[in-house]
Amino acid sequence: MKCPRVALWPLLGCWMACATAPVRAPVSEPPALVPTPSRALALRESWLTERHGLLLDMMRRHGVGMWVVVNEEFHDDPLTGWVAPPLPYAGNRDVFVFVDAGDAGLKRIALTGYATEVVNRFFERPDEARKPQEVLAELEAKYHPRTIALGMGGKRGVTRSLTHDSYQWLAEALGPQAQARFVSAAPLIEEYLDTRLPEEFAPYRDLVVLTESLVKRALSNEVVVPGKTTVGEVRRWLYDALWQARVTTWFEPDLRVQRQGMKDGFSRGFLAVADEAVVIQRGDLVHVDFGVTALGLNTDWQKMAYVLRDGERDVPEGLKRALANTHALQDALMLRASRPGRSSADVYDATMAEMKQKGIEAKVYSHPLGAQGHALGASIDFRAASRQDAPRVLRKGSYLAVELNTVTAVPEWGGQQVAVMQEDPAYLTDEGWKFFVPRQDAFYLIH
Repeated sequence: MKCPRVALWPLLGCWMACATAPVRAPVSEPPALVPTPSRALALRESWLTERHGLLLDMMRRHGVGMWVVVNEEFHDDPLTGWVAPPLPYAGNRDVFVFVDAGDAGLKRIALTGYATEVVNRFFERPDEARKPQEVLAELEAKYHPRTIALGMGGKRGVTRSLTHDSYQWLAEALGPQAQARFVSAAPLIEEYLDTRLPEEFAPYRDLVVLTESLVKRALSNEVVVPGKTTVGEVRRWLYDALWQARVTTWFEPDLRVQRQGMKDGFSRGFLAVADEAVVIQRGDLVHVDFGVTALGLNTDWQKMAYVLRDGERDVPEGLKRALANTHALQDALMLRASRPGRSSADVYDATMAEMKQKGIEAKVYSHPLGAQGHALGASIDFRAASRQDAPRVLRKGSYLAVELNTVTAVPEWGGQQVAVMQEDPAYLTDEGWKFFVPRQDAFYLIH
């Protein structure tokens, strides 16, 4: 039975508004920090030109004669938007091939289901009448690459994204002799994606500025009314803010709440995420973990706010000392332990040794940023240290989410242990890591 539209739609609209609207006013227009879609596409195409210019040397460093990236219909390879123009690809199977042609340099061939002008600016495209399998076999026979690197065998999703069917398709097209030269492209992929371009710096800094702006607003009286606003309402406000700012995100915004007298709220060694029904109260310490995605790049950001009690004008001194401990941890990792060329394991060990000397209970779980939120490269992370992974060397110019926390007993809370977690995007220089924007020097205040 068909419901009358006149009766249904007003009720549906009312239900959606009541279910999702935050206590405070909706998101207002943010500063125009993110380029329009057409400008963003032009930017990323200009960056792709620069990346292709670096690729041949990278392939030779890693002993790669041919690199093949396969994009499947409705199952995009995460590399596609980094090796080819960041467009929707709707072919059944689109293939991007890079060949070390010796003195002739880098050959770039696209075997796509549709002829697209922008793709033709970056790749040679064989006659559409020819089958992709024939072209691949011809390239292999002509250049006889010593290795054919594929997205397989890596430890991370972006380094093992080739599907089983595409692998079989390539093996059949290239033949058994070529299949014997199939190797993992993981080392090449890591260097390719972990290499930041100078041209990316200013747009990325704008994304960090935007991230900071949205988090400051979320942790303010614009959004939070103590005693009324729930964790879920703040989260939904952040989702709406993402839409308004023309960006997306790569993970669900998380909020954590600490309050005096709260029982152990830790899970797997970290402060547990708060339930959406939790009401933010006076005296709470509120934490947000949030990131934005635009231009193929990602930010990751954690900040904290204090909700003033009646009569309070500032944060208790014990909480200030807790934040100062986290600042000391940041300084140890960023300014003293880290330098280009040092291994991530050595940086981690030096940082933790300094914290032990200072009597600060600390945890470090920093990770690369860029093409992914949890990107490829050298992580400075307690889990990697415990697994005894092969140390990675820090690379100048890389981006890192300096993610860490300290736990401090707060006298004003009866000696209760309070975690102060911070996360800031930073870039590596000869003097260590530097923030894109200044770190949080004091808790945000919610009145």
